[in-house]
Amino acid sequence: MHAHETHPEIIKRLKRASGHLNSTIKMLEDQRTCLDIAQQLHAVEKAVINAKKVLIHDHLDHCLEHAIQDGEVSADVIRAFKEITKYL
Repeated sequence: MHAHETHPEIIKRLKRASGHLNSTIKMLEDQRTCLDIAQQLHAVEKAVINAKKVLIHDHLDHCLEHAIQDGEVSADVIRAFKEITKYL
């Protein structure tokens, strides 16, 4: 395993999503309007989706690239590539 430079960015995005989710729960408890809650849930969703994209793109850009450069493109590497692309 190697360190991923994007992990701190992903952590920041997920903490933002966590904050949005906590706000959504509070809004529900406070009986805010459905429109306000829907907007907040949209913010949660977008933050998580963006974190996932960064993670997958980082994997494709670096992990797969390293395997190709090192001449280690095996059936396992290709299977892992296919598996992660399902989440795009």
